[in-house]
Amino acid sequence: MGPVNMRLVEQARSIFAELGYTVEGTGPEFRAERAWKVVHVNTVLETDSLPSSSGEFHCFVAQPEDADDLETRLERVDPDYEWAIIVVDGEEYQVERAPPGPRVSA
Repeated sequence: MGPVNMRLVEQARSIFAELGYTVEGTGPEFRAERAWKVVHVNTVLETDSLPSSSGEFHCFVAQPEDADDLETRLERVDPDYEWAIIVVDGEEYQVERAPPGPRVSA
């Protein structure tokens, strides 16, 4: 991934704040907390390594050109945490990959 994009960092912080999360931290990696749920948010991956398994939930915020490569890397590594990818394009964003929902049996 590329160098720190502060606009992407601010957009990620804004997205989580609008969703009702309390945002802690100012860099490209921060925590977003709401009720019982803590999400570790990464806006830029500057190395080839993914975050360790600290925390149960991770959300990666990427620009459109980085999303497919990031998803491929995460699927290949299959980390021990649930993860999602939010793609930010200008002022718009969408969830490209969300964690699997609860399993339901009939």
